[in-house]
Amino acid sequence: MFINLLKKFYYERYSKKSYSISSVDLIVDRIFRDKTKGVYIDVGCNHPIKYNNTYLLHKRGWSGINIDLDQTCINEFNTMRRKDHNIQELVGSIDGEEKEIYYYHERSAINTISKALADKRQTKPREILVKKTKSLNKIIEISPYNNKKINFMSIDIENHEYEALKNFNFKKYQIDLIVTECTNMDQDKLEAYTQSLDHIMNTNIYKLLEKNEYKLINWVNSDLVFVKKNFEGSEL
Repeated sequence: MFINLLKKFYYERYSKKSYSISSVDLIVDRIFRDKTKGVYIDVGCNHPIKYNNTYLLHKRGWSGINIDLDQTCINEFNTMRRKDHNIQELVGSIDGEEKEIYYYHERSAINTISKALADKRQTKPREILVKKTKSLNKIIEISPYNNKKINFMSIDIENHEYEALKNFNFKKYQIDLIVTECTNMDQDKLEAYTQSLDHIMNTNIYKLLEKNEYKLINWVNSDLVFVKKNFEGSEL
């Protein structure tokens, strides 16, 4: 009995639970390990806990903006993460542009506006919806975090990451760390061993972030971890 209690004590003290699908939140949490309060933006948040890149920070006292296409997802965030600013929007490069959404089902993590990605999948969307976009700049501007320092951004919107970020005001919002999904459309199946640094360095998202003074410091499966070059946080 004592041995089991001792094992449980050490397990709870020294283990770290990940909530991300790729465990990338453990990398993020370590980088910000000395920061008890901070602000995040989660674009394509999907679920407040499961496969979420910001929940580990949220548990430590952080808060921020969660954005998703699906109102059901946002309803769950409003219930479970009430201190956050949770909104249903289609993030785009400009405001008010109409886009087709390839919609699979409610709460789906694979709903997308990327026709190329939808065409590549064996599973076809249930319907095609049309919705107007809102830029990330505008979303932050009208949020409670407009004048706050933003420390971390996670963006996973099914092959639409570059479009969402290409007109982002990187100079105004000096975000310390960005995790973005990078989809290789040439792969039939995404596996860790099929990833290629050459491919990553030739993507628009990599070039955009490099141009805006970010460097790639890590990647896990399709999650790329970029840090601002002048970031003075915990030792990496």
